[in-house]
Amino acid sequence: MLQSKNILLGVSGGIAVYKAAALTSKLVQAGANVRVIMTESAREFVSPLTFQALSRHEVYVDTFKENNPKVIAHIDVADWADLILVAPATAHTIGKMAGGLADDMLTTTLLASTAPVWVAPAMNVHMYDHPAVKRNIRTLYEDGYRFIEPSEGYLACGYITLKRAIRRA
Repeated sequence: MLQSKNILLGVSGGIAVYKAAALTSKLVQAGANVRVIMTESAREFVSPLTFQALSRHEVYVDTFKENNPKVIAHIDVADWADLILVAPATAHTIGKMAGGLADDMLTTTLLASTAPVWVAPAMNVHMYDHPAVKRNIRTLYEDGYRFIEPSEGYLACGYITLKRAIRRA
């Protein structure tokens, strides 16, 4: 099913970044071609080198770091993707996506892509239930984005909740 599919994984900065590394490995093992974009805050949790090793591709972080002068990276990777998965998706990233902001490699690429986008929210339950976050999620649903809802579990902050990101396989 995933054989030779081009999946772009957008990783935003939350403790669930480590799960995105495991997801990258599973997608590659399933035959998908995976490329990764990390936000600056995601780099505070896991090094791009981890995703480079797991995906076997360069990891994109900086919109303005163009390695090939003949290619505009965010357009190239947007066109390449059959599917974009934003996981983990923080409240901050969801807000930027809903507002149509393009101030980093991930959000710029999202605006440039016509691929389907799936979003896996990852945040504290009170953040997830905040009216602004709910409004942003509704906006993204209306824009055609799809969501992988959080599952029940223990959060890094100590809460047990239904709002945990990326279900364990």
